[in-house]
Amino acid sequence: MQPRPASTLALLRDTDAGMQVLMLQRTHKAVFMPGFYVFPGGAVDADDQRLAGRRAVHGHDAASANALLGVEEGGLGYLVAALRESFEEAGLLLARDGGGAWLGADHPALAARHAVAAGEVALSSVCGEHGLTLALDRVAYLDHWVTPPGPPRRFDTRFFAAEAPPGQVPDHDGQETIDHCWLTPAEALRDRRDGRREFATPTIAVLRKLAEFQSVDAVLAYAREQRPGTFPTRPWPALKRGETVYVEPGRPAYDELVRLDPEGRGQARAALEPGEWVRLGEHLWRLTAESEGDGPGFNSYLLRRDDQVLLVDPGPGQGAHLERLVAACAGRRATVLTTRPGDQRAALAALRAATGATLVGLQADADQRPAPGRPFRFAGFELTVLPLPGQAPDHQALLWGDEGMLFAGTAVLERSLARGYLPAADNDAYVDALGELLEAPLNWIAPARGFLMGHPHKVIDHLMTQCLSRVGRPAAQA
Repeated sequence: MQPRPASTLALLRDTDAGMQVLMLQRTHKAVFMPGFYVFPGGAVDADDQRLAGRRAVHGHDAASANALLGVEEGGLGYLVAALRESFEEAGLLLARDGGGAWLGADHPALAARHAVAAGEVALSSVCGEHGLTLALDRVAYLDHWVTPPGPPRRFDTRFFAAEAPPGQVPDHDGQETIDHCWLTPAEALRDRRDGRREFATPTIAVLRKLAEFQSVDAVLAYAREQRPGTFPTRPWPALKRGETVYVEPGRPAYDELVRLDPEGRGQARAALEPGEWVRLGEHLWRLTAESEGDGPGFNSYLLRRDDQVLLVDPGPGQGAHLERLVAACAGRRATVLTTRPGDQRAALAALRAATGATLVGLQADADQRPAPGRPFRFAGFELTVLPLPGQAPDHQALLWGDEGMLFAGTAVLERSLARGYLPAADNDAYVDALGELLEAPLNWIAPARGFLMGHPHKVIDHLMTQCLSRVGRPAAQA
């Protein structure tokens, strides 16, 4: 199923209680995200492009809109759709009259809201009749999400932000949406954590970003200066078995190749080489074990600074892989964390015997037990141990806060590997744990099998969709 182009608009206002965002609650009868709180939004339609072509817009032309969104064509349609959807669903129309003034609450054009929503009249006709110009200059581009496979509907959605038009009063439409409220982003996220409101994954990501700012102007200034990166389109050169290959965007190695070889010189490897230490950053290395089946071997990671090393996931605990880990820890103050403690006890025992390594983690026999979810310091690194149950009750992850790097074990894997590792023990606990990760400041995922993964929130979003689809619960996507 090809995702439909769609737009969503976060309408903001400044108040004495802080900056607030307008949220609409979808009807519980909806096929897609029933009962969820969302920003106004929906699919781009043909009239959105026609309206743009009639020059009833201000602030963008086709070329500037396409450049803003990183598309070859149709950018104006996305921007117009964001404003049309906010008019249909929330009753707010971000437009100026012929004299350049904002539309007040009593402007006759606003009476056409329900007719536009029902398809009885086009917004382009309303603008033409009243001499209105849509204020695209007041709209800032925030984010881009594509619904992963699984839900009954898929959208290729651009997220925008704008200050709500002054003088107009929002109201839900009573059909697609049954309630509305103004919330600070922090209040919305707290409601989600406490189970009072449900939000889709992309909405949570946008709320997290909005929560960093104190005013509407600050949000819009940030959005205009920090345009979201476009999705990669060109293959990346790399080495595989001594030859140059080109890896397509979306393939498992792609994000790691771009990280390690940002200039595209073809120097990074497109294959995991067992037994060889690979430097992934200034302080981070990875060692991959020999494969025990069809997929890649088990990854161990080493964080090193001066005479201290933190080894994440020593693995099965035998053979040449363990010997290389012992050699890397020899002569240094070694600490070990295992994402699945019960599966790696043999390796831990061998490392303790050979190097005097200590164990950090949430398990009862750990030498150091940090509080779950609370940062602690190790060798100058900020680290946080996070419970990540589902596959096993004792599964844990490690967040390296300086890099936004999540060492996730087998709990978060790229999609071709994840099918064999999704939890059989407690699906609900797993989905809940992944939901908590969506609010964590992640930039990368370092899995127990496979390459580093960029776009971590999109990866987690996809895994949640897989799990929710398995048990027939509604998938929280947009």
